[in-house]
Amino acid sequence: MADQTLFEKIVKGEIPCHKVAEGEQWFAFLDIFPRREGHTLVIPKRGVSHLSMLSESEASALMEGIVQVQQLLSKHFATNDFTVCLHDGPNAGQEVPHVHVHVLPRTVGDGGSTLAAMWPRTPTSSEIDHEDLALLASSLRG
Repeated sequence: MADQTLFEKIVKGEIPCHKVAEGEQWFAFLDIFPRREGHTLVIPKRGVSHLSMLSESEASALMEGIVQVQQLLSKHFATNDFTVCLHDGPNAGQEVPHVHVHVLPRTVGDGGSTLAAMWPRTPTSSEIDHEDLALLASSLRG
């Protein structure tokens, strides 16, 4: 039997957390190293490392959990704006090998930024290469 993930131990109550909400297949708690106040993690209760490993039911429940957490955060922080982020695997920045979605309430002047800020060295151009995009899209569709 594989070792439990840190998050599975949190769900089982073996490690303390600051629970925000819970559903039958998901669990939400405050990030202990928040990027801003209210930074919440929403996880499936079953510990899998990649989104593609979730069943359809688990994936659907996870999305329902994200929305419920947004509703709670929206009331508290008086906002309807959120950054919702998933690092799917270690090469994508996932630090705990258990699917987890970061939900951060966004407000004016909160210090957050855009997706482009995650890749500040990526060159940007005002010209869109539709030919390359069409080729890639075609290749992805098979």
